[in-house]
Amino acid sequence: MARMCVRTQRLDVAKICLGHMGHARGAKALREAEQEPEPEARVAVLAIQLGMLEDAERLYKACGRFDLLNKFYQASNQWQKALETAEAQDRVHLRTTHCSYAKHLEAAGEQSLALTHYEKSDTHRFEVPRMLSEDLQALENYVNKMKDKSLWKWWAQYLESQSDLESALQYYALAQDYFSLVRVHCFQGNLQKAAEIANETGSWAASYHLARQYESQEDIGQAVHFYTRAQAFNNAIRLCKANNLDDQLMNLALLSSPEDMIEAACYYEEKGEQMDRAVMLYHKAGHFSKALELAFATQQFGALQLIAEDLDEKSDPALLARCSKFFVEHAQYEKAMELLLTAKKYHEALQLCLEQNLTITEELAEKMTVSKGSQDLPEEARRELLEQIADCCMRQGNYHMATKKYTQAGNKLKAMRALLKSGDTEKIVFFAGVSRQREIYIMAANYLQSLDWRKDAKIIANIISFYTKGRALDLLAGFYDACAQVEIDEYQNYEKAHRALAEAYKCLSKAKARSPVEQESKLAHLQSRMTLMKRFIHAQRVYPEDPKEAVRQCELLLAEQDFDDALRHGDVLGFLLQHYAQEQEFHTAYRCLQEMQKRIPASHLSYFVSPETLEAVLRGAGVPMSPALAPAPAGHGSTDNREVEEEVADEVEDS
Repeated sequence: MARMCVRTQRLDVAKICLGHMGHARGAKALREAEQEPEPEARVAVLAIQLGMLEDAERLYKACGRFDLLNKFYQASNQWQKALETAEAQDRVHLRTTHCSYAKHLEAAGEQSLALTHYEKSDTHRFEVPRMLSEDLQALENYVNKMKDKSLWKWWAQYLESQSDLESALQYYALAQDYFSLVRVHCFQGNLQKAAEIANETGSWAASYHLARQYESQEDIGQAVHFYTRAQAFNNAIRLCKANNLDDQLMNLALLSSPEDMIEAACYYEEKGEQMDRAVMLYHKAGHFSKALELAFATQQFGALQLIAEDLDEKSDPALLARCSKFFVEHAQYEKAMELLLTAKKYHEALQLCLEQNLTITEELAEKMTVSKGSQDLPEEARRELLEQIADCCMRQGNYHMATKKYTQAGNKLKAMRALLKSGDTEKIVFFAGVSRQREIYIMAANYLQSLDWRKDAKIIANIISFYTKGRALDLLAGFYDACAQVEIDEYQNYEKAHRALAEAYKCLSKAKARSPVEQESKLAHLQSRMTLMKRFIHAQRVYPEDPKEAVRQCELLLAEQDFDDALRHGDVLGFLLQHYAQEQEFHTAYRCLQEMQKRIPASHLSYFVSPETLEAVLRGAGVPMSPALAPAPAGHGSTDNREVEEEVADEVEDS
């Protein structure tokens, strides 16, 4: 029935059968097998207990439990199958299998084969000497044959235990066990040879052992040397302190741990000599407070500077403040300010900067700036600090930095004023565009008007745009008025000037004036100018068809009361003079010339009347050419500015 359970895999029935059979070992094995996750593996255990080995082998293979199959083969003395299984499917247990097989062979007396499998299991360094311990010659031959450092060392230790020190030294040398070489040489009293080995190899263990030997013989110099080579600095420091080797002590302490540095520093401090070394060691060990205290007490200013360079925001604020005070007293203000900033004493640093007139560089300004949302300062105090930094930058002429700090403080108006002082037109235009504040638009437009805007259409466009965005229509009207005057003064183009005045009138009529009476007065004045200008434009237009009417209109214009506000005498009189010269009425033309001379400097006449016409009038009137009327080089209205004239007009028309 139990065998049937193997085929049907009914382990519950098998337990009952084993109980009736009194098969206690089988019942225990089956109970332990319940931990296996595969049902076939549990059934295979039952098959093994019932002697059904073929079924067990088949079941292990079916469930893929090659580790259990390997154990099964080993237990059933099928070593070749066990090795093959370990080699192919259970490589994690390959070395274990070789070791188990080697022990099996050793027990069977087959030492040669056992030795091979011990090597394959990588346990030969321990197992082979144990196996061959009764046959020392065979063991020595094996050690020499393998040329393995571990085996050489083991054999050397064995020879040393047998008091064969010379042979042991040979094998220690082959194993490159320098510590053991030095140890044996020291035992033999050959310290010179031991020192050569320690110096050549640099072995820490060998050097330490040799140092202990020299110390026991009170050869302090050699002991310190080999402790140093062994990196045992605390022992070397101990010897230096005990034997007053202060110079070596300093070098060793600098190479050692912070604890040893502090110990050496305490030694120097207690002696009361070479305090600079004590300060340096405290500093190197990271004990800044003690180093500074000692440096202050002994007035070591050079050491203080070195220590201050390593102070950071993690250092004690009181310590930082004390150092900064020291640097202020010794006129090292830049260093003092750096320490104050490190201690986050921003106001004190700024005050020091103001008192000593220190230049605030970009790097320094950034260090003074507290980031938004920082716990170091509340928001209001942070903005106040930023404005103070900006004020200081303004006084120093660093307008771009002042602009940046005012902006970070949220004061865009002051930022714009700083930027205006810098004269950086490109940044002013950009800042006005991104700020989107009425006052800033107006400030930017006012600044642009102070430039030579007449020759740059881009500046003109920005002025009009900024005044429009800033809703400063009265100022925009004034700019259009200025544009009209440019058209008259530079290009004698009254038509474009009239269009500009029309735009000025339109803007002024829409503007919100404080005084309506004053606004009406300005509008009336503009209207009067536009009317007179329009009459002159009309005269210029009808002249080709009706010269007499054009001349009559010009003569009437000269008699107008507001003539000077709208037109230039030179343009109207020049127009009449040109007409009379063409009609060969030279005496009348000369009277116009005389009238022009009363109102216009002689050097400017050529701007209104061509030199040829002037010469013809004087010749026709019988008047000699005076030096004052000599033609001057033409400088106004040159062709170089015609392009700008067109662009100005286009801006006026577009608006």
